[in-house]
Amino acid sequence: MINSTVLVLLFLNFLSPSPTTDPPSNSKPNSVLMIKAEEDSLGRFSVNKIIPEEIRKMTLIALSHYPELMNVEIDFQFQKKIKGSVMQAQPKVGSLLFDNKENRSYRIKVSRYLELFDEFLPIEELPDDVLLGWLGHELGHIKDYINRSAVNLMAFGVKYLFSSSFVTQAEITADSNSVSNGLGNAIIATKDFVLNHDRLPENYKDKIRALYMSPGEILSLVDVEEEEK
Repeated sequence: MINSTVLVLLFLNFLSPSPTTDPPSNSKPNSVLMIKAEEDSLGRFSVNKIIPEEIRKMTLIALSHYPELMNVEIDFQFQKKIKGSVMQAQPKVGSLLFDNKENRSYRIKVSRYLELFDEFLPIEELPDDVLLGWLGHELGHIKDYINRSAVNLMAFGVKYLFSSSFVTQAEITADSNSVSNGLGNAIIATKDFVLNHDRLPENYKDKIRALYMSPGEILSLVDVEEEEK
């Protein structure tokens, strides 16, 4: 027979609320807090930048590798199509009138879609490391531009249009800047993506092979960079 003390204890236990593992209503899961913290830490790299929402996160990650561009005015602009390219970095012509390099502004044109044989792929649907590498490469150009005089930049533009050897040197500089700023693996991912994608036009791949560093050459730069650390 159950005595009266046991009955009282059972009754009190029944009245007590059951323990729960659910977080309080005003708390947030750790994953949400981590994402919010990441967004807050990256937000400081958006100063003087105009960035489409679709590529905002990867653009801020790319910018985080270029602290020297923290206060530089850069406008990331979606373009319906960029002839012969996926992205292009340029100084804004009007800003070249300023003698002070700090007053210059730049734009990075970004193709809204990657044109494949059978579809148009929204640029934000590229793998993250590939998009990061593309953006990082263009920021490598701007890192090169910021230390040039206005006259030098105008001459740069003319040579880029008419000299393939000059284009190669400019692209090597952009890739080298990307590697030295910690984006070597992303640059390799972008090169591999382009050269091994079976639905990208062959003439575009030929251009990349002819004018840009190969994945192997980028890897060599990464190795050297690692050895020097």
